[in-house]
Order: sequence, then structure tokens, then C-alpha cells
Amino acid sequence: MPGTEATRCERRCVLPFEALPSELWPLRRAVVAQLGQWGVPVACEEAELVVTELATNVIKHVGEGASATLVLELKDRRLRVEMHDRSRSLPALRSADCDAECGRGLHMLAAMALDWGAIGTAVGKAVWCEISPGSQMMCRRVERAVVALENYQTGSGMALDAPPREAAFEESVIELIADLLHWTSMCGRDPDDVLDQAQRHFEAEREAA
Repeated sequence: MPGTEATRCERRCVLPFEALPSELWPLRRAVVAQLGQWGVPVACEEAELVVTELATNVIKHVGEGASATLVLELKDRRLRVEMHDRSRSLPALRSADCDAECGRGLHMLAAMALDWGAIGTAVGKAVWCEISPGSQMMCRRVERAVVALENYQTGSGMALDAPPREAAFEESVIELIADLLHWTSMCGRDPDDVLDQAQRHFEAEREAA
């Protein structure tokens, strides 16, 4: 499963995985969880598309069950996604209207990425893609949310010696929002009004990103 043998340091994550269709979903979830830990989940949808395409290419063109490694790096306001495998055959763009499926995914990557490419490595190749991690304002909001949730989990006695599983993290979000609504009600405010205002702020900022 992706992440079980991952090595992490501040802004870099290495996720070895087996190139199988059944591993695509766990790999995407591992990416979403890591971006959440870094405070940049605003890039999740694009990152999931990129990871899915790169991993699918390994399955199709290297072979099911092949060993591969996904590397995430966040630096200089760019999220770099690298897919390493043991094939030395570098991918190439084909005409967009070709009958073959091979190459169409690369057109998608080229269209949505800030930059992309492929390089040979000592044991095979790496296909990389760089995307924007989102607006600076949204990143600050998400970073504050991550800090709040980590403090909330600490207060509730939940262990923080490993990145929280998605289900546990979502449960903490729900509990924290419920606590805030209780506090809002105690202060004489209408929780529904507060939720409506928060939703409007969220949608406006997402539109501006």
C-alpha cells in the first residue's frame, strides 16, 4: 500500500507502490493526505489527476505489477510530481487526434502543468510534472486549519506520531466544527448564519484562486 514504506522530510515525500489498478485509489489518497499535512490541499484535484495519469501510464506501458515510486516535492511555490519506474523508454507526445490512447494523457499533463518532462535515471526513467499549489491566501487559511486540527487532536488524546488517517482527520474536522457551533450559540449568534457566512467566504476565495 502506498505510504507504508514512505520516507518523509519537510516538503518531500517518497511513495513506493506496485503498478496495479487497485493501487491507484490508495496512491491518490496518500497524495491528498500528504498535501493536507503540508497545508496545500488546494492542489489536490490537479495532483490527483496528474498522479492517476502517470501511474496509469506505468501500468499500461511498463506492465502491471511493476515497481514504481512517486515523489512529491513542494518548493518555490510549485508542486513537483515525479513518477519513477524501471523502463528506459521515454514517453513522447503524439498528435491529439491519433487513434492510440498513448500520448493523449501527456497532452492533458502539458495543458494543465506549469512544466513537465521526462529524464533517464540510473535504473530507468522519471516523468515529472509541476503544478501550482494554489493561492497564497488559501494556503495560509489551510495551514491555520491544520494547526488547529493538530491542537484539537492533541487535546482529545489522539496520537500524532504519524500522519492521521483520512477518516480520523475528517472526524476531527466534524467535531471541531460542532464545537465551534456550540461556542457560537453560547455567544448568542445563530450557528446557521455563521455557517452561511463561512460558506460564502469559502466559495468566494475558491473562485478567486
